[in-house]
Amino acid sequence: QVQLVESGGGMVQPGGSLRLSCAASGSFFSINTMGWYRQAPGEERELVAAITSGGSANYADSVKGRFAISRDNAKNTVYLQMNSLKPEDTAVYYCYVESVYGRSWGRGTQVTVSS
Repeated sequence: QVQLVESGGGMVQPGGSLRLSCAASGSFFSINTMGWYRQAPGEERELVAAITSGGSANYADSVKGRFAISRDNAKNTVYLQMNSLKPEDTAVYYCYVESVYGRSWGRGTQVTVSS
């Protein structure tokens, strides 16, 4: 099983920055893709960014140039650096990993962008 613990959410003014972290633990041999989804009230969950074990990353069009995903394979941790935040980035952000157990999810962390 894989357990995921997210941190780094909070409230920030438009134009500000936040860095989310997600650490994976449990009995697994390796983690493949790691990433982040988000879900705003009344909206469907959408993929924000993902990164493979080799370091290849992809992003939603809405965050390209503002967000950066990275990972530390030694720590089984994925990060999401969010810059130039906008009110429309407000959502609960969920990390996920793909392993031999399939896809595992974190509990989510709230990000609120408001003046």
